[in-house]
Amino acid sequence: MIFIAVRFTVRPEHSDQWLTLVDDFTRATRAEPGNLFFDWSRDVEDPNRFVLLEAFADAEAGAAHVRSEHFTAGLEAMAGAIASTPEIINVELPGQGGWNAMTELSPRA
Repeated sequence: MIFIAVRFTVRPEHSDQWLTLVDDFTRATRAEPGNLFFDWSRDVEDPNRFVLLEAFADAEAGAAHVRSEHFTAGLEAMAGAIASTPEIINVELPGQGGWNAMTELSPRA
């Protein structure tokens, strides 16, 4: 599994529309056969910062994502709204297939 975390700092005038701006990119990526998840979060302390957690089944699926038309279009759409170059963590996790249940915490009955 390829796991990627990206932190985006968005210009304040674009923050409230960020998720709308990336909606087509998000939907297209989630529809890719090798995509395991593609989830956005907004920072609770900095409303101009968003974090994207994404995963692909393998390196081939990740490469196909980067070569896709919607990847190019997504970057183009984001370029005018970001305040700085995004920060990224990109790692390969052998033997992983996505999310697992957390063993230390369960809902109370």
